[in-house]
Amino acid sequence: MTETDGAVDSKADAKTETKTETRTETNPETKTVTKTETRVEIKTEKDPGSKTEKKIETKTEVKTEIKPDATVESRIETKTETLVGPKPEAKPESRPEAKPDARPAVKPETKPADAAKAKPVVKANKTKWIIGGAVLVVVLGLLTWWFLKPKGLEVGFASGNGRIEAVEIDVAAKAPGRLVDILVKEGDFVKREQVVAQMDTKVLDAQHDEAVADVARADSSIAIAESQVAQRQSEREAALAVVAQRKAELNVAGKRLARSQTLSSEGAAAVQEYDDDLAGQQRSAAAVAAAQAQVAAADAAIVTARAQVVGSRSSADAARATIVRIQADVEDCALKSPRDGRVQYRVAQPAEVIAAGGKVLNLVDLTDVYMTFFLPDAAVGKVALGSEVRLVLDAAPQWVIPASVSFVADVAQFTPKAVETASERQKLMFRVRGRLDPELLKKFSREVKTGLPGVAYVRLDATKDWPARLALHVPN
Repeated sequence: MTETDGAVDSKADAKTETKTETRTETNPETKTVTKTETRVEIKTEKDPGSKTEKKIETKTEVKTEIKPDATVESRIETKTETLVGPKPEAKPESRPEAKPDARPAVKPETKPADAAKAKPVVKANKTKWIIGGAVLVVVLGLLTWWFLKPKGLEVGFASGNGRIEAVEIDVAAKAPGRLVDILVKEGDFVKREQVVAQMDTKVLDAQHDEAVADVARADSSIAIAESQVAQRQSEREAALAVVAQRKAELNVAGKRLARSQTLSSEGAAAVQEYDDDLAGQQRSAAAVAAAQAQVAAADAAIVTARAQVVGSRSSADAARATIVRIQADVEDCALKSPRDGRVQYRVAQPAEVIAAGGKVLNLVDLTDVYMTFFLPDAAVGKVALGSEVRLVLDAAPQWVIPASVSFVADVAQFTPKAVETASERQKLMFRVRGRLDPELLKKFSREVKTGLPGVAYVRLDATKDWPARLALHVPN
């Protein structure tokens, strides 16, 4: 708010007071109102000897309003009031008594003609001062309004206020543990896969050594199981040899039994000999069956030994997988940057114990920078993804930065979810995101500062040319 007061007085017969007030307001509906009020108050006396005075008050108000659809509305109001009333009585001033002067007083001589001419000249000068002051005040008010009023956009364009933002990335610990060290500071630039922090790995190192011992034990179990398979196979071969031996004995016993049966039937041999040969033949048959059972047992032992080999190998594979997992956990303890960016702030400090998923650093990806702004429903309906956008930052108004629309919200904001009346529909605002040119960001990634306010201009009509003040202008 700016106020200016001025007064012009001519011989105590006329008094001019000027007051100029300029006020700029921005309401939640994104309307910007610039109001300049100029008030001129003139007091004159009709006659120095009379007890009445005349008061002339002139009020000039200039109001400029910028609506959300980028239209500018200006209004000038001038009001003049004339009041005639009694003159306020002045209190008599007490003057000290003058000491008598020894010298005789000399009275100035005044000619009647000169006194008659002086009064109209004084009144003419008063009128000139009054008119000149009023004109000067009005001119100053108009000039103030002209310089303070925002420049409107051409048809086919829309604008909205916003701030520069970037994609934020949190570097967090995968497993719980103690934070040993942070290798970067706030504001440092980091590269992809650069180690930015280190977690404690003493427990993981011990688990790794244990897994290595498990692998060695599993390899030994494999060797033992394989040797048992070979042993069982040898036992099976021996059992097969016994079976062959018992079958040969059974064959001999059968032949002896046949001879004894023939001789005993002819009476050439005793019946007892026949009975002995029969018993021998039966013993040989039982021996063959026992040998065959030993072969079956050897086959089962071979299967068991082979299963032990498989189990030992599985244990060895599990131990090796444990080693790989622990090595991966050890590598995860070295926290790395997933992208190129800048360290925004530290969340934790060295020697702190971090929970699983605990944040350590916050980064901003300077290759994905955008400005979020809002447009009314009348303008957002003409905006398509990929539409050209020009950004002008408050901190660097001399540059016009290229961008493109990468996101348009499908839900309105600043209004209720259920919109029924037309007046409410006019208040709908949609969030739009303008993404900066990636190639330009690669060149000036170190100069990008998030949080800077600015204005985004969108071209709604592709056939329209950009105004000269919005021509692309970026630093070399």
